[in-house]
Amino acid sequence: MFSIFKKKKKQKMVTSCVSGRIVPIEKVNDGVFSAKILGEGIGIYPSEDVIISPCDGEIISVMEETKHALGIKMSNNMEVLIHVGINTVSMKGQGFENFVKKGDKVNTGDKLITFNRELIKENNLDDVIIIVVTNSDQFENLNFQTDKDEVSKDTVILNI
Repeated sequence: MFSIFKKKKKQKMVTSCVSGRIVPIEKVNDGVFSAKILGEGIGIYPSEDVIISPCDGEIISVMEETKHALGIKMSNNMEVLIHVGINTVSMKGQGFENFVKKGDKVNTGDKLITFNRELIKENNLDDVIIIVVTNSDQFENLNFQTDKDEVSKDTVILNI
């Protein structure tokens, strides 16, 4: 009757964690990611060196030695992996800095990782940022937005 007084259910979303050029996960130059072995996702070729949180949640994993990847668990139990570059584990953390640790609570937009794109390229590595829902089999109809050439940090890439 008075629908204006009903509490609206807050829609959960995942935004881009970096500005850049978006590509479907199938076009990422890594067999594990492009075959969706780790889950549904996208790749973003970054135009900047700062990764921010694409969602509210809790940090559930951080690659502390290599500093190139971390995982966030949202309140709906969705697990989002952010992975900086292809084979950047070989850099052993050089050029990377983490701003969070396992157990930290984060909000959309919080700084998570900085990385040196030029150093990645000097090491002849791909600087693509990969965002994957690692438990995507637990969610129906995940539809990442890949119809955009460019994304900014506030671009919604997945509505849940």
